[in-house]
Amino acid sequence: MEFAPSEAHTLIRDSAKRVAREVIAPRAAEVDRTAQYPEDYFQALRQADLLGITLPREVGGADAGTLAMGVAIEEVAKVDCSAGLMVMLGALSTHTIKFFGTPDQVERFVGPVARGEKKAAFCLTEPDAGSDVAGLQARAERDGDEWVITAQKQYISGGPVADQVIVFAKTEPGNPRSLAAFVVDTTSPGFEVTSVDRKMGVRGLPTGVLTFDRVRVPHDQMVGGEAGGMKMALATLNSLRPCVGARGVGLAMGATEYALNYARERRAFGGTLTDLQAIQFKLANMAIEIEAAKLLVYQGCWLVDEGKYGPSDGHMLSVAKAFATEMANRVASEAIQILGGQGYMEDHPLERHYRDARQLMIVEGTSEIQRTIIAKALIDRNLSYA
Repeated sequence: MEFAPSEAHTLIRDSAKRVAREVIAPRAAEVDRTAQYPEDYFQALRQADLLGITLPREVGGADAGTLAMGVAIEEVAKVDCSAGLMVMLGALSTHTIKFFGTPDQVERFVGPVARGEKKAAFCLTEPDAGSDVAGLQARAERDGDEWVITAQKQYISGGPVADQVIVFAKTEPGNPRSLAAFVVDTTSPGFEVTSVDRKMGVRGLPTGVLTFDRVRVPHDQMVGGEAGGMKMALATLNSLRPCVGARGVGLAMGATEYALNYARERRAFGGTLTDLQAIQFKLANMAIEIEAAKLLVYQGCWLVDEGKYGPSDGHMLSVAKAFATEMANRVASEAIQILGGQGYMEDHPLERHYRDARQLMIVEGTSEIQRTIIAKALIDRNLSYA
């Protein structure tokens, strides 16, 4: 594995850092307060070619790889975790098509997202089925050259502002092996954003309930056939789990830098907070955790770029996701502690980082699901220390 950043990685990091500094940081507190979708974030990321980092060059993407996207996510998540999700969403909403779709489907449905012409979302979770993918109740019925989709999807990141979605539904009710994927235009009759969630954090990118009331979809908008949905959904989730970890790494880096700068200036007991060993140890532990998480995330991104995101490799992607997201929660908490009462106030960004971090342990598979995957790998000897 090559740990030195390539020239492409450096250019992407510099572009993301510039967008973070000039566009996202000045607006992050307002976006969190108002929970209004930041179209200016999206347009700035589009102009910097940061929306299609993993998507094919032939359709307008950068084709720079998952590690490059992780680097970009880190930089913007330092100032707003919502922006990190925005960068990642272009891949989450299209990787199913990229991996399993036809060339025509890639051109029609991946290209506009890669170029920033359309916003898209990934629709899997339902009111009664999230981590339990086999328990999905959404159904798709064949009617000639069309499929009729009836479903309700919940907690869909970016769903309320999406122009197209990829939705998973069963073609045979009660048969988990019949899960299939369909691309749906959100202007289709029967599609509705039923509600927009009121969230604890990550307020800049809305989630909501999407209803599909007998939405008709042409057969050529089915991706990968009638029985490959489970494999496709898990491959898509696996391929992005390290990038959820990258959101955690970026958030933790931003929180640590803010707490350190505060500690350099805040005077107590005849000196600054950085003179106190108790504070020094906190900062050192935060750095240790960030560096460990970063290595796991970069390794996970590298594995995906090597094509290792299938069932036999998923455990290491789960390791990266679980460790990095839980680390972000610990570091955000410690950053608040360094500021004391000030850290609890909305005058500082740390309380926002703390709220945003909590989401990361739930999305793309909870920490408990990641541990289930890791434990199974140990038991099946896909992960072995013998």
